[in-house]
Amino acid sequence: MNRLAAFAALVGFLAVALGAFGAHALDGKLTAEGTDWWHTATLYALPHAAAVLAIALSGHRGLVRTAGWLIGIGACIFAGTLYAMALGAPRWFGAITPLGGVLMLAGWALTAIGALRKSD
Repeated sequence: MNRLAAFAALVGFLAVALGAFGAHALDGKLTAEGTDWWHTATLYALPHAAAVLAIALSGHRGLVRTAGWLIGIGACIFAGTLYAMALGAPRWFGAITPLGGVLMLAGWALTAIGALRKSD
């Protein structure tokens, strides 16, 4: 069972669903700032889900696979806090958002390191 691939597919599904929900069901219901947060969340969630899926299907293990989890969890935290704030969650959620960004960055760095080690 490839849990990382299933996780990536779920994140991708949610990114598309929430992006469409924001564009249609929430059209005109969010503040300008909330709309920006919603767009940013979707903008980051979808390509990162695709990256995690690529990692999951690449056959890499160890460091690169760990990187996939970091990217995916980071994308969920990053996007999730932005979606929540757009829907009215307290602004202090914004203090959590950078944690997601740091996890995504760490995941990308580990992907690079793991890929370089594998090529040796």
